[in-house]
Amino acid sequence: MKSVPRFILIIVLSFLGGYFFTWWTVAVAAFLVAVLIPLPPLRSFLNGFIAVFLLWLALAFFKDIQNDHILANRMSELIIKVRNPILIGVVSAFIGGLVAGLGGLTGSYLRYKKKAAA
Repeated sequence: MKSVPRFILIIVLSFLGGYFFTWWTVAVAAFLVAVLIPLPPLRSFLNGFIAVFLLWLALAFFKDIQNDHILANRMSELIIKVRNPILIGVVSAFIGGLVAGLGGLTGSYLRYKKKAAA
Protein backbone atom coordinates (compact mmCIF):
# COMPACT_ATOMS: atom_id res chain seq x y z
CA MET A 1 0.00 0.00 0.00
CA LYS A 2 3.03 2.25 0.33
CA SER A 3 3.45 2.23 -3.43
CA VAL A 4 0.48 4.45 -4.30
CA PRO A 5 1.54 7.52 -2.26
CA ARG A 6 5.13 7.05 -3.46
CA PHE A 7 3.91 6.80 -7.04
CA ILE A 8 1.92 10.04 -6.77
CA LEU A 9 4.72 11.82 -4.91
CA ILE A 10 7.27 10.83 -7.57
CA ILE A 11 4.97 12.11 -10.32
CA VAL A 12 4.37 15.44 -8.56
CA LEU A 13 8.02 16.02 -7.65
CA SER A 14 9.19 15.00 -11.12
CA PHE A 15 6.73 17.32 -12.81
CA LEU A 16 7.64 20.26 -10.58
CA GLY A 17 11.35 19.51 -10.85
CA GLY A 18 11.14 19.30 -14.62
CA TYR A 19 9.19 22.53 -14.73
CA PHE A 20 11.76 24.52 -12.75
CA PHE A 21 15.02 22.61 -13.24
CA THR A 22 16.60 20.23 -15.76
CA TRP A 23 15.27 16.90 -17.01
CA TRP A 24 17.39 14.72 -14.73
CA THR A 25 15.65 15.97 -11.59
CA VAL A 26 13.38 12.94 -12.03
CA ALA A 27 16.24 10.86 -10.59
CA VAL A 28 16.55 13.20 -7.62
CA ALA A 29 12.78 13.06 -7.02
CA ALA A 30 12.71 9.24 -7.12
CA PHE A 31 15.82 9.10 -4.92
CA LEU A 32 14.31 11.38 -2.27
CA VAL A 33 11.03 9.50 -2.21
CA ALA A 34 12.85 6.16 -1.92
CA VAL A 35 14.88 7.48 1.00
CA LEU A 36 11.85 8.94 2.80
CA ILE A 37 9.45 6.03 2.22
CA PRO A 38 11.50 2.82 2.13
CA LEU A 39 10.52 -0.14 -0.04
CA PRO A 40 12.53 -3.12 -1.30
CA PRO A 41 14.91 -2.30 -4.17
CA LEU A 42 12.94 -3.90 -7.01
CA ARG A 43 9.70 -2.18 -6.01
CA SER A 44 11.52 1.14 -5.67
CA PHE A 45 12.96 0.78 -9.15
CA LEU A 46 9.61 -0.17 -10.68
CA ASN A 47 7.80 2.58 -8.80
CA GLY A 48 10.15 5.28 -10.09
CA PHE A 49 10.30 3.79 -13.59
CA ILE A 50 6.56 3.47 -14.09
CA ALA A 51 5.73 6.84 -12.53
CA VAL A 52 8.12 8.82 -14.71
CA PHE A 53 7.46 6.68 -17.79
CA LEU A 54 3.75 7.47 -17.61
CA LEU A 55 4.40 11.14 -16.75
CA TRP A 56 6.77 11.69 -19.69
CA LEU A 57 4.57 9.72 -22.05
CA ALA A 58 1.58 11.88 -21.13
CA LEU A 59 3.60 15.10 -21.41
CA ALA A 60 5.01 14.06 -24.78
CA PHE A 61 1.53 13.18 -25.99
CA PHE A 62 0.02 16.51 -24.98
CA LYS A 63 2.90 18.52 -26.41
CA ASP A 64 2.73 16.47 -29.59
CA ILE A 65 -0.94 17.23 -30.03
CA GLN A 66 -0.31 20.95 -29.50
CA ASN A 67 2.09 21.20 -32.44
CA ASP A 68 0.14 18.82 -34.71
CA HIS A 69 2.84 16.08 -34.62
CA ILE A 70 5.31 18.19 -36.61
CA LEU A 71 8.24 18.05 -34.18
CA ALA A 72 7.78 14.39 -33.26
CA ASN A 73 7.64 13.35 -36.92
CA ARG A 74 10.84 15.23 -37.74
CA MET A 75 12.68 13.99 -34.67
CA SER A 76 11.65 10.40 -35.27
CA GLU A 77 12.89 10.60 -38.85
CA LEU A 78 16.17 12.07 -37.64
CA ILE A 79 16.81 9.75 -34.69
CA ILE A 80 15.21 6.40 -35.49
CA LYS A 81 14.90 6.79 -39.28
CA VAL A 82 11.16 6.00 -39.18
CA ARG A 83 8.30 8.50 -39.32
CA ASN A 84 6.53 7.44 -36.14
CA PRO A 85 5.72 10.10 -33.52
CA ILE A 86 4.40 7.54 -31.04
CA LEU A 87 7.64 5.58 -31.03
CA ILE A 88 9.76 8.66 -30.30
CA GLY A 89 7.46 9.45 -27.35
CA VAL A 90 7.82 5.92 -26.01
CA VAL A 91 11.61 6.02 -26.41
CA SER A 92 11.90 9.32 -24.54
CA ALA A 93 9.53 8.08 -21.82
CA PHE A 94 11.63 4.91 -21.49
CA ILE A 95 14.79 6.97 -21.00
CA GLY A 96 13.13 9.13 -18.35
CA GLY A 97 11.70 6.07 -16.62
CA LEU A 98 15.08 4.36 -16.60
CA VAL A 99 16.75 7.41 -15.05
CA ALA A 100 14.06 7.70 -12.37
CA GLY A 101 14.10 3.97 -11.71
CA LEU A 102 17.83 4.03 -11.11
CA GLY A 103 17.40 7.03 -8.81
CA GLY A 104 14.77 5.15 -6.83
CA LEU A 105 16.96 2.05 -6.73
CA THR A 106 19.86 4.07 -5.38
CA GLY A 107 17.70 5.62 -2.67
CA SER A 108 16.33 2.21 -1.76
CA TYR A 109 19.80 0.71 -1.45
CA LEU A 110 20.74 3.56 0.83
CA ARG A 111 17.93 2.62 3.24
CA TYR A 112 17.46 -1.11 2.61
CA LYS A 113 18.92 -3.44 5.21
CA LYS A 114 19.62 -7.00 4.19
CA LYS A 115 18.68 -9.73 6.62
CA ALA A 116 21.80 -11.17 8.17
CA ALA A 117 22.66 -14.63 6.96
CA ALA A 118 23.22 -17.10 9.78
